[in-house]
Amino acid sequence: MSSRFGTADLLACYRRGVFPMGDARDDPNLFLVDPDIRGILPLDGFHIPKRLQRTVRQDPYRVTADTAFTRVMDMCAESTDGRESTWINSTILNLYSALHREGYAHSIECWDGDRLVGGLYGVALGGAFFGESMFSRATDASKIALVHLVARLLEGGFVLLDAQFHNPHLEQFGLIEIPRADFKRRLAAALNVEADFYCGSRPPGGGSTMSMPAGRSSITGSSDGGGRDAFGNFTGSGAVQRITQIS
Repeated sequence: MSSRFGTADLLACYRRGVFPMGDARDDPNLFLVDPDIRGILPLDGFHIPKRLQRTVRQDPYRVTADTAFTRVMDMCAESTDGRESTWINSTILNLYSALHREGYAHSIECWDGDRLVGGLYGVALGGAFFGESMFSRATDASKIALVHLVARLLEGGFVLLDAQFHNPHLEQFGLIEIPRADFKRRLAAALNVEADFYCGSRPPGGGSTMSMPAGRSSITGSSDGGGRDAFGNFTGSGAVQRITQIS
């Protein structure tokens, strides 16, 4: 891939339904992936296992959005027991950090005090969110981050959550596999949807947000499945209620 590959090229890839990966963390080269079979998490059929529902309601971690994007990427790239190598290289880190600064790449973070213990990151375009990677350094931290992401996507008007590949870890949440042509049809429709990752709140650090999709409640509403914090995240019970109301 050309060394001049930038954020505009990256967004164009996502719009076509392809995404970049690296061979290894210490190899700066990228290649494009266009899977024959795509894994997605249907937002209208997202499932939270009963045990995890109880854990999420207890709010064991403080959950934020877009407050530590690069740290989340760094921790997703770290080698851990059972995952000695990763595909997130320096080129990926630089590209997605730039995409984050442009407002397209986002992270969800789970904190135990001041310690970042779990999270995920991905790319938002129209009504599609492309999940890239997740990590956990404490019990259920990445799962809780995913539940909060889905609650946010539902409230923000998103219609497609791309998981890229089949992953046994995601089966418990309702992951399905669809052919490439089906995914690209769904993607084309999703790109025409106006969605809002911040759900009408202000992003961390200020700045403007997109307008709320028609029919969506405001950030302070209490009839949408529970209260939310300053980062636009539902509280634990609210996150679970929001998903079960929809699905």
